[in-house]
Amino acid sequence: MTIREILMRQDLSLTPSEEKIVRLLLAEYPTSGLGTATSLAKRTGVSDPTVVRLMMKLGFEGFPDFQSKLLAEVESRLHSPLLMMESKRFGRSNDNVVLAYLDSVGEVVDKSASITPLQSYDRATRLLMEARGDVVMLGGRFSRYLAGMFAGYLVQFRPNVRDLGVVSAQTLDTLADLGRKDVLVVFDYRRYQLDVVAYARQAAARGVRILLFTDQWLSPIADLAEVTIVSPLEVASPYDTLVPALAQMEALVARILSTLGDDARARIETLEEVRHANSVTLDSDSQESGVGSARREPGARKSRKSSKQVRS
Repeated sequence: MTIREILMRQDLSLTPSEEKIVRLLLAEYPTSGLGTATSLAKRTGVSDPTVVRLMMKLGFEGFPDFQSKLLAEVESRLHSPLLMMESKRFGRSNDNVVLAYLDSVGEVVDKSASITPLQSYDRATRLLMEARGDVVMLGGRFSRYLAGMFAGYLVQFRPNVRDLGVVSAQTLDTLADLGRKDVLVVFDYRRYQLDVVAYARQAAARGVRILLFTDQWLSPIADLAEVTIVSPLEVASPYDTLVPALAQMEALVARILSTLGDDARARIETLEEVRHANSVTLDSDSQESGVGSARREPGARKSRKSSKQVRS
């Protein structure tokens, strides 16, 4: 459990003074907890012993124990692949690296099933499908591909879905058109991309509702998100995995599919008609010329017609 999750526990019984401390720790997380106990007490207008009592109530041995765990969490959030290459080794040379990696991916996918409450998927479904405006997708250097995939799914179920792609000056211009009727879906994982965070903050300031996919250390966007879906990342590699995030995104797609009515089904049928009319996929051609037949070359039909005219 992260420090933030401990501070947000529903079963905590806090005095008004303790609530002030927790409120500041969450509002300026994690920096507000990196100073001294005395500075935290002064900022919240409470006594030093009150800070210590709160830490013990939260399950820590004292303020130093709380702070050391917070520092370890901050360090984990900011790990780069270069740092992780030093801390992760694949073991003996006769170990099968591929199998070890795949086993570790399977473990984190299993873990992802219990790290986010099922109610979050229900809330995300309502947020996306009941939005009266646009649904826009945004991600970081790698996670933007998940955003693009999700947009590809969601456009089949509802109109006005856009993938923003790489953040640019043109992307920032789209903020001018966003408001309270719109939803922003963000994929943001450690080390958290500054332009993605900045876009989300400005969107939230305009009243846009946010669905966030992130890791267990939580992107700064978690403070702004209406719904957050959390994914474990660490596997037997210096690089974090996005496989659990992909699985969670597709699980949300499955949840949305289970709620669709006749209007959404009609939209999918219309899209299929458009794709068939434009021969978008191989099965469109097969339906016209028979399964297993070769794809007709451009101009072939015209050539046969011309040869008939020559023979007649």
